[in-house]
Amino acid sequence: MILLRGSQHFHKLQRPTIATVGNFDGIHKGHQMLINYLVNQATKQQLNSVLICFEPTSKEYFAGDKAPPRISPMRDKFEQARLLGVDYFACLQFNQSLSEMPAEDFVTHFLYEDLNIQQLIVGDDFRFGHQRRGDIGLLRQLGNQLGFRITDQSTILHENMRISSSLVREKLAEGDFKTAQELLGRPFTISGKVFHGDKKGRTIGFPTANILLKRRVSPLSGVFTVTAKTRDTQWHGIANVGHRPTVNGQRKQLEVHLFDCQEYLYGQRLTVCFHSKLREEKKFPSFEELKKQISLDAAQAKTYFIKVKE
Repeated sequence: MILLRGSQHFHKLQRPTIATVGNFDGIHKGHQMLINYLVNQATKQQLNSVLICFEPTSKEYFAGDKAPPRISPMRDKFEQARLLGVDYFACLQFNQSLSEMPAEDFVTHFLYEDLNIQQLIVGDDFRFGHQRRGDIGLLRQLGNQLGFRITDQSTILHENMRISSSLVREKLAEGDFKTAQELLGRPFTISGKVFHGDKKGRTIGFPTANILLKRRVSPLSGVFTVTAKTRDTQWHGIANVGHRPTVNGQRKQLEVHLFDCQEYLYGQRLTVCFHSKLREEKKFPSFEELKKQISLDAAQAKTYFIKVKE
């Protein structure tokens, strides 16, 4: 799969396209159904399949830190789209110019002229353009005028609930990783390169691997049981997602303490899979109190993994 950062690279497409457009946060089962249809149709019609998304998302652009939590950074979206067989991943910068662009111009310039689309596939609730005035009806009208087809995919349900990124965020916030996995079609993970922190955990016997969240707003907060792995090795452990209030932390990050890990992890890419929530993050009056609580967290996590193994 080829990454196209910005419409200035759309000329690299060698033939007409079939495309889908949206935020695709999490690439959950609903997204996967749509993308599978996209790839199958591209194969049948001998077209390039293109997935178009935006960075930042429109809600992040307008709402900043008050935007909904991000399930997947762009790298994760790219990887999931690659696994599903998409040919091109087109990422458009959502900026003032794009936010003010009329829906008709977005379709005419980006989709019709730049991408030469023959078919556009979107969800049944898709809205776009300035003040979200574009909808399925407008797409069908423009498709008839310009000569491309519109296919809207119906919502799929999970236990009578509409599968959506909002529902995934809700389940993650609740610590309901089982349902989140069912909605996503895979376990929820956070990945990143391990960087050097302040090494304060090491002073109380709980060294941590630190990973930047690379999200304006995180879908998780608190202390969790986790499994973490590099390319070659996997460990059980506990993780904290938060600001580390006991040490007056300034940014939200992921800290993972891995049981029985002696490997040098700095600079390595670590993928952390979340299993259960132990508690909320809190500020402790002293390092000694923090150490006692982490000991309890670790014991509880080890019990969890023993029960799972049984």
